[in-house]
Amino acid sequence: MPGLFDQAAVSQVQQANDIVDVISEHLSLKKKGREMVGLCPFHDDHRPSLYVNPAKQIFKCFACGAGGDVFKFVQMRENLTFPQAIERLAERVGIKLKVGKAPKTKDEATDVDPNKLAKVNVWAAGYFEQNLADKEKGKRARDYLAERQISPESIKKWRLGLALSNDALFRAAKAKAIPSKLLEQAGLIVPQMGSVNFADKFVNRLMFPITDVTGRAIGFGGRTLDQTGAKYINSPTTVLFDKSNCLYGLEQARHKIGSTGLAVVVEGYTDCMMAHSKGFENVVATLGTSFTSGHGRLLRRYAKKVVLVFDSDTAGIEAANRALEVCLSQHIDITLASVPTEKDPCDFLLSEGKERFEQLVDEAVDVFRFKWNRLTEAFQNDDTLVDNKAAVEEFLQAVATAIQAGNLSAIDRGLIVNRLSKIIGLDSKQINAQLRKKLKTAERIASYNLENRQVRTVDLGQGFFAAAQREILEVLLNDLELFETVKRKITLDHFDVPVFRQIAEILFDILSNKPTASLAEVLARAESTEAGSLIVQLAQTGEEKGNFKPRLTGALDAMERVRGQREKSRIKAIEDQTKFLQRFSEGTAKRDPHNIGMVQ
Repeated sequence: MPGLFDQAAVSQVQQANDIVDVISEHLSLKKKGREMVGLCPFHDDHRPSLYVNPAKQIFKCFACGAGGDVFKFVQMRENLTFPQAIERLAERVGIKLKVGKAPKTKDEATDVDPNKLAKVNVWAAGYFEQNLADKEKGKRARDYLAERQISPESIKKWRLGLALSNDALFRAAKAKAIPSKLLEQAGLIVPQMGSVNFADKFVNRLMFPITDVTGRAIGFGGRTLDQTGAKYINSPTTVLFDKSNCLYGLEQARHKIGSTGLAVVVEGYTDCMMAHSKGFENVVATLGTSFTSGHGRLLRRYAKKVVLVFDSDTAGIEAANRALEVCLSQHIDITLASVPTEKDPCDFLLSEGKERFEQLVDEAVDVFRFKWNRLTEAFQNDDTLVDNKAAVEEFLQAVATAIQAGNLSAIDRGLIVNRLSKIIGLDSKQINAQLRKKLKTAERIASYNLENRQVRTVDLGQGFFAAAQREILEVLLNDLELFETVKRKITLDHFDVPVFRQIAEILFDILSNKPTASLAEVLARAESTEAGSLIVQLAQTGEEKGNFKPRLTGALDAMERVRGQREKSRIKAIEDQTKFLQRFSEGTAKRDPHNIGMVQ
């Protein structure tokens, strides 16, 4: 990326990361001829649609159209920017990158620099670690960790720390000349009421640094050690952190989740840490919130199946209820498991051991079994009419959501209605009437979400001129030596379709200096995943058509003819406008010889 990473370093990172090796860390690939194939992670793929070409170092999905090089795969898979993908892959192979001056971003325009926030978070994490390691200051927190049987290895792995008194961090930051504004933007300090001074956000708390999937420090969670305030608090929402879209431990768990296709979601920090220490490296935790749509979207990039393990108290059950609707609507295969009464997953792992927890996960029940069990329990326990009605409503809502999401067949629907009729004593017609009402509600919600979803499409233009631009790019991406012919006939100004212009700029730049560049080198210059996918598509289509020289000659001639016609039309329009203005001015002058410029 110009101005941020040296292009030679970017090429080095690309060459050091074999695309088959990288993609194999996320999904299973099988050899098919000269290529490798696997289930595409970018859509709901049931038959292998993703093809990886080791020779060209590219991938292409023939179902959803996703494609590109190793950078684009990581960008799409982990929802990273182009520079972040470069950093991720450089880290993977141990290449140290020299960072230049980054271009301005939208965040800088609002005076909040996410890179600076990440750096101040790294400093704060180190400060908290020092406090916990201090012989006197950290004793109480270390005693608590020992009581919870959190090992020194886990403390080090998860970089646990300690927040001290009201303004300890603020004073330490001031000594390091860290601006108060930056600390406030990161959510580490808060203004004091009626004062110009600040106080620490986290006071007397065990600190859990939170990272994103790239390992960037984005926020903190803090557990009280003196029973003051809420048991757990998180960093406020910042440009880096939003608890509804973040999962604790995803950085540590992503590879295991990707290779197994299974993500296990727990509720607490210590639950997640203890699971990892016992060998369950595909476990993540929500951050004091129920499982949200954001969590669902995040996990869909890595997991085919999600198991929710929750406390068996009322709050845990309600959290599971809300999670089920999210997962049903997003086509995520979800099952549920609950630990015995008065235990959380951390305690369960300690008391029952690894094998029992593994059994708990394996025996997790699917969504309808969970809902059905809840419903039958309500009726078996002779609950009140209100409780029974609520249980029925809850179950019907899950059925409606599943139908709307396409997860329930007509046959299954009929069986469920008949079974429900026998339990609650209502006619199946009455149940279906209620279900139709629920279904209308689910459809309205889905329609609203669809209308408000941000769909990223690429405008490829229309008409003869756009087709000629596409044809030239298809040829060039397959026969780079023909660039000499192209540059004698046309310039970049001939490309007026934005995405074609973007690709043409890359080709003109790289081929002017290196006529023998590979397709992978071209892709390394494209920052957006849309451009990367289109480059692969154009190269593939062009290869299938062949006849490069005749096609190029025809496309260049067509562009020249269209440009000539447009120029004639432009000149004629100017001449017509000049004549009109001349006649208008003459008429005006005749009406009012004293006022040349304005009509009275």
